[in-house]
Amino acid sequence: MSGKNPDMDMTTLSALAEPNRMNIVELLRDGPLTVGEIADRLGMRQPQASKHLKVLSENGIVTVRAEANRRIYQLRPEPFQALDCWVQSFRRVMQERFDNLDDYLRQLQNKEKS
Repeated sequence: MSGKNPDMDMTTLSALAEPNRMNIVELLRDGPLTVGEIADRLGMRQPQASKHLKVLSENGIVTVRAEANRRIYQLRPEPFQALDCWVQSFRRVMQERFDNLDDYLRQLQNKEKS
């Protein structure tokens, strides 16, 4: 397996790097919200919330659906699954390194005993 996950899109990280967008994502973890609810809960103006939601939508992080005159935003699972796979690949590498270090330390201890 190569070290690069082809499904990992760096634009996801770039979009989430902005604090207001990360706060929006944190809010949406609990379920869908309207732009007005998001703006109210984060203490921002609705146009500012809409601007951040547009970036999240363009980067495939949220979906939006119209319901009457409201726009309801919801997280998409795929970008977070890709992030999780990416992080897991690092976890495997680090575990291998720790296992190698354990082996090396055992070898050192055995040399000292002999």
